[in-house]
Amino acid sequence: MSSGSSLDAVVVGSGPNGLAAALTLARAGLSVEVFEGAASPGGGCRTEELTLPGFQHDVCSTIQSMVTISPFFRAFADLCDAVTMLRPDVALAHPLDGGQAVAVEGSVAQTATSLGADAAKYRRLFSPLVDDAEALAASVLAPLRSPPRHPLTMARFARNGLPSATHLAKRFTTSEAQALIAGLCSHSMLPLDAPVTAAFGLFLNVTAHEGGWPVVEGGSAKLIDALVTALSAEGVTLHVDRPIRQLGDLPRSRATLFDTSAHGLVDIAGERLSARYKSGVARFQRGPGVFKVDWALSGPVPWTAEACRRAGTVHVGGAFDEVAASEKDVAQGRHSDTPFCIVVQASVVDDTRAPKGQQTLWAYCHVPNGSDVDMTERIESQIERFAPGFRDLILQRVVTSTADGERHNPNYLGGDITGGAGTLRQTLFRPTARWNSYRTGTPGLYLCSASTPPGGGVHGMCGYGAARTVVADLRGRTRSS
Repeated sequence: MSSGSSLDAVVVGSGPNGLAAALTLARAGLSVEVFEGAASPGGGCRTEELTLPGFQHDVCSTIQSMVTISPFFRAFADLCDAVTMLRPDVALAHPLDGGQAVAVEGSVAQTATSLGADAAKYRRLFSPLVDDAEALAASVLAPLRSPPRHPLTMARFARNGLPSATHLAKRFTTSEAQALIAGLCSHSMLPLDAPVTAAFGLFLNVTAHEGGWPVVEGGSAKLIDALVTALSAEGVTLHVDRPIRQLGDLPRSRATLFDTSAHGLVDIAGERLSARYKSGVARFQRGPGVFKVDWALSGPVPWTAEACRRAGTVHVGGAFDEVAASEKDVAQGRHSDTPFCIVVQASVVDDTRAPKGQQTLWAYCHVPNGSDVDMTERIESQIERFAPGFRDLILQRVVTSTADGERHNPNYLGGDITGGAGTLRQTLFRPTARWNSYRTGTPGLYLCSASTPPGGGVHGMCGYGAARTVVADLRGRTRSS
């Protein structure tokens, strides 16, 4: 622990949000140090040889759907210049029985041509949103209680996004368009008849058209390396293998930012937090967990549908009703026999991930928070359903249960990778009912993780928003002193 003069700020946790907060503070001229409990920085953005030598697996995040559209990464454009983003031919595909698939490929018009009777409806829905993608991202990825900087764009998005995915799907008549909506909206990790689930799907599909759902060449850890290099250039010290269990473990500072779960913040700083704040955190609802499998494969996945072979992401779950039933099971504490699976095949576009001719693959399905059920067989059966012969390619597998996920990253409570359920209430009030969600009500203590707006994903906006709040608060104190 430092014993000299106090710092302006310390950041606890070095996930993308923690690093984004530290960089924003440093470039505002503040002195900052970062403390990470693990042996390396990155949180959910780490790359490791999980299965066999030469196979590079992203431990959690691979598809960087929001990096190219995030206001934080746009403000710090040098970060993206420091990595190579690889865009697959097909952003995402969703196979259906009978060898068919729906795919998001290229422009809205190009994708619409594959939707038959729903082509015009798809163009009318998505063309205005994609045309205003930058403005939309600036509003969606900001605290939703802030006045929108682009009210007309946000009004169009809200009109279509506030209802449920089920409501949105009913606007289409083809099974392909409805399945596409199901897969996109299931990223909400909510039952598809829940309010605001349509918003998740709409925004993710805008990012697919705008940025193509790219991967970072060599692994997502390269993005963290770029952030760490930028911090080093600003004179910021990053401490690893430094778990913080109480505030006394930290050097003196004017502000402390926590890239931890809201519950983790209470564990560390509970004695400084108000009873009201702690009570609000206690009511903060966790999201479902995920059960993940990583594979080393001897070759490409033999998808029956050609579009799936070119896609970075494949949504596996069948028709809308099947996906909806799977997500409903999870919400009601059950484990689906035919789970909806998000499958990511980075090797489709990045040949550095595995030895020549071989590939890495990962998939996860949603499970009840804290589940101890092994879903490996059910996940592999779902992939085999749409890619016969898949199992014959498996060289090695590693499974990550909800408990394994939490051990890897203490923020993933019960396997929840989103920092808390994305319900309508918790979209507006995250994690507690405060106007500025980054402030805790205790001067000098801030939360900057996915438990704050705008929630989960690699976009850096939770850290960016929290850091800007800190800068404003510290400058206000300086003027008044």
